[in-house]
Amino acid sequence: MSRKRRRLGAETLGLKRRRERGPADADPLRGEAGSARAAVAELVQLFPRGLFEDALPPIALRSQVYSLVPDRTVADRQLKELQEQGEIRVIQLGFDLDAHGIVFTEDYRTRVLKACDGRPCAGAVQKFLASVLPACEDLSFQQDQMTQTFGFQDPEITHLVNAGVLTVRDAGSWWLAVPGAGRFIKYFVKGRQAVLGMIRKAKYRELLLSELLSRRAPAAVRLGLAYHVHDLIGAQLVDCISTTSGTLLRLPDT
Repeated sequence: MSRKRRRLGAETLGLKRRRERGPADADPLRGEAGSARAAVAELVQLFPRGLFEDALPPIALRSQVYSLVPDRTVADRQLKELQEQGEIRVIQLGFDLDAHGIVFTEDYRTRVLKACDGRPCAGAVQKFLASVLPACEDLSFQQDQMTQTFGFQDPEITHLVNAGVLTVRDAGSWWLAVPGAGRFIKYFVKGRQAVLGMIRKAKYRELLLSELLSRRAPAAVRLGLAYHVHDLIGAQLVDCISTTSGTLLRLPDT
C-alpha cells in the first residue's frame, strides 16, 4: 500500500501553522516546507527549560527538523549554511552516530559561561568560546588543530573536557559537547522508547496523532509528547499517514 509522509498537524502541537496553497486534493496537514532556521526556532520552544533549571541551551534534533522540512537535502543544506554563518552549533549527542543536537550559538555561549563561572576551567572555556567557536563550525576538533592553530596547552584541553565543553572522540580528538547534557540524553532515549511503546501497544500498532497527544504521558516521557513525536516522524521511526480522521502514526512493518 502506498503511503505518503505528512507533516505534523501544527495546531495540534502548538506550533505556528503554515498552509500550503496547492491542488484541491492537497492534505491540509501538509504544511508548506519552511526554512530550517524557522524549524529550529519552533522546536526549541518545545524544549522543557525548567526541567533542567534553565542550565542547558534549548536543544533541537536534526531528526525533528526533518519533520518540519521533509526535504532532507534542503534541510541539511540550510543547517550547514547556519553553521557556517555561526548562528547554530551542531552537537554529536553520542547515543547514535546520526543523533545530532542543534543549539543556537548564543544560547550555547550563555549557558556554558554560566556553568563554568567561578570554576578553575573558566579561563580555558572563555578562550575556547572566543577563539575556537567563531572560527570552526565542525562537530569535532583535532589535537594539532587545538594546540597549533588555537594555541591550547594540554592542561587547558583537560579543563575543557572536565567542564563538559569537549568529550573524547578518540585519541587526539574531541567532540563539541554541552555541559550537563547527559541527563537530557538519558531522558530523550527513555522518552523515545516510551512513546514508541504507546503506539506499539495500540490496536494494529497505529494511533491517531490527536489521540496520542491527548493521552497522559508515561512517567518516562520527561521532555513532552510533542517533542518526541517530531523526532519519531523525522527519524522515520513511524509512518505518518493522512486519514479523514486526522494524521495517523503507524509503526513500520518489520
